[in-house]
Amino acid sequence: MDIRDMRNFYAIVEAGNISNAAKRLNIAQPPLSKQMKQLEEQLGVQLFERGSRRIRLTEAGQLLRERAEQILGLVDGTVKEITELNSNLAGTLSIGTVTTSGATLLPSLLSRFHDLYPDVTFQLWEGDGYRILELLDNRVIEIGIIRAPFDSAVYESITLPDEPLMIAMKRDGGQCGEDSEVIRLAELAGQPLIIPRRWQAMVEEWCEKAGFAPNIVCLSDGILLNILWVKLGIGMALVPKSTEMLSADAELIYKTIVEPSVSTQTVIVWVRNRNLSASSRHFLALLQDLLPE
Repeated sequence: MDIRDMRNFYAIVEAGNISNAAKRLNIAQPPLSKQMKQLEEQLGVQLFERGSRRIRLTEAGQLLRERAEQILGLVDGTVKEITELNSNLAGTLSIGTVTTSGATLLPSLLSRFHDLYPDVTFQLWEGDGYRILELLDNRVIEIGIIRAPFDSAVYESITLPDEPLMIAMKRDGGQCGEDSEVIRLAELAGQPLIIPRRWQAMVEEWCEKAGFAPNIVCLSDGILLNILWVKLGIGMALVPKSTEMLSADAELIYKTIVEPSVSTQTVIVWVRNRNLSASSRHFLALLQDLLPE
């Protein structure tokens, strides 16, 4: 198995099927199918489950996907470091982000960065916090934008200002709380709550201090997906304030949590003791320059 085999295999995984991967790689489908069959014969394992329009990976295929991510990330990162030694700032800036933080932070920041360094191109990945950290660990990206908490022993970070947490609820679902703009934490007792998985321990701690156990009906790390659950009447979602701007909807009401006020933090993370490309170093420097004192 060589790098070409690995790149083509990973292209199939990303594209979802061999046909789309062949178009992306600008090669014909039959040779690509034959190459994957030969790869399976060489390894002595089945990588794909046949019979589905969208490919499904076997256990061996899942393992190869993880290793391909790591190896290709290392190869591409090494090439970037070498080519940047004797050139103007160019190359690719690879960033992974959770949805709400990326949508509010990145547009203006990347626009400013592009004005300063027009020869740099971008690769942006989106996913939940766990996926972003996995991409960081596997060297697919160099910088991640996630929400706290995270392991500070593994990742260096820049912490952005606190962002209030809110409750999103259906407008016609029966009002919870007397105030139209805020809701006391104690008023959430008994209410069906939809919360991000990474915040579960914090929510349980907050509610315990307020004298009740939270009624969590769904744990999901997709903030915008959680909003859909709210619109379906499944429960009320705990979301960062930026969600209100990204998902303004006449069917929904957003209330800021008070007594006590609770908040989250967006953090920019990268792996400790790992060399960053010049484009990533300049991106972090720009971010720090733009942060308020």
